[in-house]
Amino acid sequence: MNRTSPDAARTTPARDYSETLFLPQTEFPMRAGLPQREPLLLERWRSMNLYKRLRQASRGKPRFILHDGPPYANGNIHIGHALNKILKDLVTRSHQMLGFDSNYVPGWDCHGLPIEWKIEESYRARGKDKDEVPVVEFRRECRAFAEHWMGVQGEEFKRLGVEGDWANPYATMAFAAQAQIAREVMSFAVTDQLFRGSKPVLWSAVERTALAEAEVEYHERTSTTVWVKFPIVDTLDADLDGASVVIWTTTPWTLPANRAIAFGPEIAYGLYEVTEAPADVFAAARVGAFRRVKDVLPVMLAGCAHPFRGLAGANGYWDFGVPVLPADYVTDDAGTGFVHTAPGHGADDYNTFVKHRESFAGAGTPEVPHTVSENSSYFPDVPFFAG
Repeated sequence: MNRTSPDAARTTPARDYSETLFLPQTEFPMRAGLPQREPLLLERWRSMNLYKRLRQASRGKPRFILHDGPPYANGNIHIGHALNKILKDLVTRSHQMLGFDSNYVPGWDCHGLPIEWKIEESYRARGKDKDEVPVVEFRRECRAFAEHWMGVQGEEFKRLGVEGDWANPYATMAFAAQAQIAREVMSFAVTDQLFRGSKPVLWSAVERTALAEAEVEYHERTSTTVWVKFPIVDTLDADLDGASVVIWTTTPWTLPANRAIAFGPEIAYGLYEVTEAPADVFAAARVGAFRRVKDVLPVMLAGCAHPFRGLAGANGYWDFGVPVLPADYVTDDAGTGFVHTAPGHGADDYNTFVKHRESFAGAGTPEVPHTVSENSSYFPDVPFFAG
């Protein structure tokens, strides 16, 4: 029997067991080293003109178009920009790989308050008053500011690896784009698709411009509220003669523009005697200690008088009827169940006017009243409140 001597065992070389495993080989390094490798990869894409080659390879294929909601050209990009553009890059690249001609065209919004605010900040830093700057000069500075940040943001987006037609982006301030907008508006005009009308908008008294919903931040605040009586002047119910409809509002400054009262079709109303005061109409859910006289159907209230009607010195400015109209946005969880309606001061109010235009016209309000100027002061013709 053969036996291995102790000396022979000691001289047998140790085996590398990694050689007994079948491990796939890769050119990828063990460590990513992305801060160093990303610039090299981006430079490789640039030197090989990857964007142009993708466009050439995609000729004749079905087109996939992503309409990019543009960022404002008003500063360095932030994490929100990065998330937005990276997700869009994933979408366009994946469709390119799926066989589409997926051409991403980046763009910028070059108009609006964010850019104007930046210019105004620079004015304030230099002790300069915006109102003393000619409009043309102000716009020229805004254009130059936007052009600068388009270039900066473009480089920052490319550093994120976003592939697109960076040499030919779109900009809302491009003269070609503005000319195309003018042509489209003219095409609407010649085909009778345009009309002149009114609409309440969010408005900045400081900037004297309309605001988008995204540009407005809402904060909790304590407001002065008022209870206001609207004397009933036209009713089919004799018991309502001499009574008033009572409203509660958190925006008393809109009362000069009141042109109607809204009620909730599903709300129960009643006639109540309030201590020794005249009988008034309230929502049933909002009254506890007052003496109930009877149920009231709001449809029996044909019209009321404006609370300012007959004021000495007003020269009959508010001597018109105020219709009482149904509206599904009225609730009885606050106030009286009746809502004062000023068509020029809110979307709900305006929509009520549009829906019941004939009722408004019959009461003496054929058009939406314009009572407030661009600096948020009442027009000179509004008695007592002008200025």
